[in-house]
Amino acid sequence: MSDVAVIGAGPAGLMAAEVLAQGGASVTVYDAMPSAGRKFLMAGRGGLNLTHSEPLADFLPRYREAMPHLRDAIEAFPPDALRDWSAGLGQQTFIGSSGRVFPKTFKASPLLRAWLRRLDAAGVQFAFRHRWAGWDEQGRLQFQTPDGTRAVAGSATVLALGGASWPRLGADGAWGDLLAAKGITVSKLRPANSGFTVAWSDVFRDRFEGQPLKGVALTIGAHTVRGEAMITRAGIEGGAIYALSAELRDAVLGIGQATLTIALRPDLDTAALTTRLSGTRGKQSLANFLRKAAQVSPVGIGLMQEAAIASGRSLAAFSPAELAHLINAIPIQLTGVASIDRAISTAGGIAFDELDDHIMLRKLPGVFAAGEMLDWEAPTGGYLLQASFATGAAAGRGVLEWLAQLQKS
Repeated sequence: MSDVAVIGAGPAGLMAAEVLAQGGASVTVYDAMPSAGRKFLMAGRGGLNLTHSEPLADFLPRYREAMPHLRDAIEAFPPDALRDWSAGLGQQTFIGSSGRVFPKTFKASPLLRAWLRRLDAAGVQFAFRHRWAGWDEQGRLQFQTPDGTRAVAGSATVLALGGASWPRLGADGAWGDLLAAKGITVSKLRPANSGFTVAWSDVFRDRFEGQPLKGVALTIGAHTVRGEAMITRAGIEGGAIYALSAELRDAVLGIGQATLTIALRPDLDTAALTTRLSGTRGKQSLANFLRKAAQVSPVGIGLMQEAAIASGRSLAAFSPAELAHLINAIPIQLTGVASIDRAISTAGGIAFDELDDHIMLRKLPGVFAAGEMLDWEAPTGGYLLQASFATGAAAGRGVLEWLAQLQKS
């Protein structure tokens, strides 16, 4: 049997190891952390959104410009296959109201434990506290360990080291320099599915930190998303923000800021809102009037106040028509992107041009790459894990095919 090194014990690496072991390879998984799946377990705190149930025709475009490069891997290991795989580990899944797919336990730990038992039974070995440090002069893998540097020779390698978000869980992006030194094109890692900073007033920040915006529509340019967001002390985050994070990030990094437009009542047009706000306010405060007449939440009213202050006017001076317009067109100036170490995922990575059809690095025969190391990004909703599992499986198949070709030659 051929000895194959898999570097990275996240979903992509573990899936590669499973495919390899099933194919008869002798596999060792190396990871810098003391145990496997650290970030995978953190993802499970929110219910472990494994994948999404929408048809592949709708699913694949979620990967944007990377779709042509990921299509084969995902079609070979699609969402239904991932659900069957999970069921095979004793973790049945269900489809939520949003179409997202979760284990019935809503947890990652039972799935990971069952998976590690299966890998152990298949003969997969693990070497933890092994931080990859590139190759030595003989082409052997080098690892920094508590006992010093260790050199490992093998028939093939799968790199599955993740991106650069949540580095305390093991993925710090340090591999980029190691591959660049070998002439591999690596796009700069950037936050994806991240929050953004906003220069809130002290009054707004102190009152509304942690408050949700529900049922809103968020827009930047030609892109609009319905959903929820959350006010943070430093700015804004949440599902609808993450869905627009690529456009928002590119604008902020390109010109230093981005204007996000928030519609608080997207199901009501300006005319309908104007009619509601044209009644007599009487002795009601403006906040109470907006809350009752237009069903605007307190945090929504706070956002309107922030916009009025930024325009140099008092919100009380706005006409009913102006208030109606503002309710569904609140401009929020995003001043920066939240730190990459708190992003859910990262964009950037190994350019697909560096890979062959089996996701092997053309310049490093026998070295394959999978998961977030590749230059793709996707919104939350199960797309991140699906592509990580699928590319891990593809890397495993690629190694087996490459080894088979070597034996024939």
